[in-house]
Amino acid sequence: MNTKLTLTIEERVIKTAKKYAEKKGRSLSGLVENYLKTLAAEENLTYEMTLRVRRLRGSVKLPADFDYKKALEQSISKKHGK
Repeated sequence: MNTKLTLTIEERVIKTAKKYAEKKGRSLSGLVENYLKTLAAEENLTYEMTLRVRRLRGSVKLPADFDYKKALEQSISKKHGK
């Protein structure tokens, strides 16, 4: 069941988010819902992060179109000379 939610967000943030959603072929509502699900899932994790990891979390800014699978594949190929 979907329920309507009203949020108060800065106009420039909304404009940027709408552009991002459009580029990804998603709705802004879908992106927000997925983000909230991710937050809730992270909250339910039972592992303990080390202090170093907690300090580093969120410090890397990657481009919106960054493909980690492709980057990992390239890195492995380079490492193993393939």
